[in-house]
Amino acid sequence: MEHRRVEFAAFYESARDDCLRAVTASLGSRQAAEEAVAEAFARAWARWPRVAEHPSPRAWVVRTALNLHVSWWRRWRREVPTPERFDDSGPDSPEPATLDPRMVAALRSLPLRQRQVVALRIFLDLDSRTTARTLGIAAGTVTAHLARATQALRAHLTSVTEEE
Repeated sequence: MEHRRVEFAAFYESARDDCLRAVTASLGSRQAAEEAVAEAFARAWARWPRVAEHPSPRAWVVRTALNLHVSWWRRWRREVPTPERFDDSGPDSPEPATLDPRMVAALRSLPLRQRQVVALRIFLDLDSRTTARTLGIAAGTVTAHLARATQALRAHLTSVTEEE
């Protein structure tokens, strides 16, 4: 049991920041990402022998966090009328210190699946095949989503730069 605890603690210390960055980039909200990542790590601990055998435990945590957020959003959507456009940016939701606010805005403009692919491929530096397995899609689909996301991000950031 002690070996398991030490192994998980080492994993948590090495993976927490990367997972938090990836989920924050995908969700666009630091607070929501922190909650989802914390719950995902709690679930990883409960299933550690199985998660430790996963080809990419970090990807498992990120995917679990993203799934938890989707589940939360579905429950919230049923309970509260959805505003015309959900935007949780403001003084009470600080942006992650490591991401440029323009980049966060550009990431928020992407569809969910493209944000997930960017989070896993760019922020966690996973290969296409691992990303595909994590998201349950084909590797070619990952490549297509990444290409579209890159094109959209480039267009968004170019237009923001030209406006300044």
